[in-house]
Amino acid sequence: MKHDVQGKDLDLCLCHVCKKSNRLSNGTCQRCGATLSQRRYASLQQSWALLITAAILLVPANIYPITILTNQGRISYDTIFTGIRHLIQQDMWPIAIIVFTASIAVPWLKIVGLAIYLSAISLRLPIPKPVLMKGFHIIEWIGRWSMLDLFVISLTVALVNMGQLLDAQPGPAATAFALVILLTQLAAKVLDTRLLWDRLDIHHEPSASTKNS
Repeated sequence: MKHDVQGKDLDLCLCHVCKKSNRLSNGTCQRCGATLSQRRYASLQQSWALLITAAILLVPANIYPITILTNQGRISYDTIFTGIRHLIQQDMWPIAIIVFTASIAVPWLKIVGLAIYLSAISLRLPIPKPVLMKGFHIIEWIGRWSMLDLFVISLTVALVNMGQLLDAQPGPAATAFALVILLTQLAAKVLDTRLLWDRLDIHHEPSASTKNS
C-alpha cells in the first residue's frame, strides 16, 4: 500500500520557531531566519531521558515524607500513601480520591502512557497512529492536574502555621514529586510527534475501505 504524501516529500517543513511553512531547500526560515530541519530526531532520545529520570524520581516521591507536621512538639511524617490513609480514616473520601488520583494515578498513567508512545516510535509497535495521538493528547491534558497535590501542601503550609504549637512543612518527597511532574511535562513537550508518522508503517492503520464498510 502506498504511503501518504507528507510535507517533507514536497520539500516543505514548518519553522520550529514561528511555525511558518517553508521550503527545506531554502535552509533558513523566510520569516524569522531560523535554521530549518525536517525533524528533530534528537527529541526522541531527549524525551526518553526525561521520562526515565521522572520514573526514577517517582520512587523517593512515594517513599519519603511529603509533609512534616509539628503538633505541640510532636513531629509526624506523612507520605502520599499515609496521607491518603488518614483522609480515609477521617471519612474524607472525596478528598482522598482527589489526592489519590492527582498524586498516584495520574503520574503513573503519564509515565506508562509516554513509555508506550515512545516505544511505539522506537520499536515500530503495531499500534494505530490515531489511537496513539489521542492518548498523547490526553496525557498532555491530564498532566497539569498532577500539580494539585502540591497546591494542597502549599495551602496547608500557609494556613497551618502556629509557631511551635502547630507547624506544617513540605518534606523531601515534595521536591521529588514536583520534579516528576515537571520532567513528564517536558518529556511530552520536547518530543517531535511527527516522528510517529514517519516511523510507523501505514499498514498499521485501517484502510479507507475498511472505515467506509
